[in-house]
Amino acid sequence: MPRVAVVTGGTRGLGRAIATGLLAEGHHVAAVYRGNEDAARAFFDDTGIPVYGWDVADHAACADGLARIERDLGPVEILVNNAGITRDAMLHRMSEAQWWEVIRTNLGSMFNMCRHAVGGMRERGFGRIVNISSINGQKGQLGQANYAASKAGVIGFTKSLALESACKGITVNAVAPGYCETEMVGAVAPEVLKGIVEAIPVARLGLPEEIARVVTMLVRDDAGFITGATIDINGGQRMG
Repeated sequence: MPRVAVVTGGTRGLGRAIATGLLAEGHHVAAVYRGNEDAARAFFDDTGIPVYGWDVADHAACADGLARIERDLGPVEILVNNAGITRDAMLHRMSEAQWWEVIRTNLGSMFNMCRHAVGGMRERGFGRIVNISSINGQKGQLGQANYAASKAGVIGFTKSLALESACKGITVNAVAPGYCETEMVGAVAPEVLKGIVEAIPVARLGLPEEIARVVTMLVRDDAGFITGATIDINGGQRMG
């Protein structure tokens, strides 16, 4: 049945594919973005999906933003926490600002968004939460101690919230994508990207739509027996 779905980082890359995939499933989708007004406006013009701008690292802003969405669209029953950033540096050169900006955005947003959404889900006896982790949160990566720590934290957060929420009809799962055709990966130096692709058994980058298809499956009404899982989508690069 159609439900109200919120996707953070929802106007570009993986988030865009997830938001449009949920729309195609018949859901009422809201896409959250932080700073790129031009991309958000273009996304809305292209898809018709309403966009809402706030910083998911800000606890109060998340409360206000979700309240706005619920006033406009109705109770949030599907939440996809996709927003994420990188501030790469080797640890001996990483600044405190680089560390905390990534932790607050990638991991702090999980608390901020879920804290304000899960109460209503518990009251209604239904909810679907999907948190986007990363292959680098599972295996680590040079120059990404902050990013890998945040994405590893997403997995532990997901399992804990799944345990707390299972008796209330709420499932909480994580998806850990490998390297996909997104702006973030496209910004990697060509010689580095070549090495990345060579390390993927299927010999290509993933497509955002491939990640989105798994997310749309996890949020369906009939996916209620899948919770606390971390689903790897990485072309065989890491087999847990």
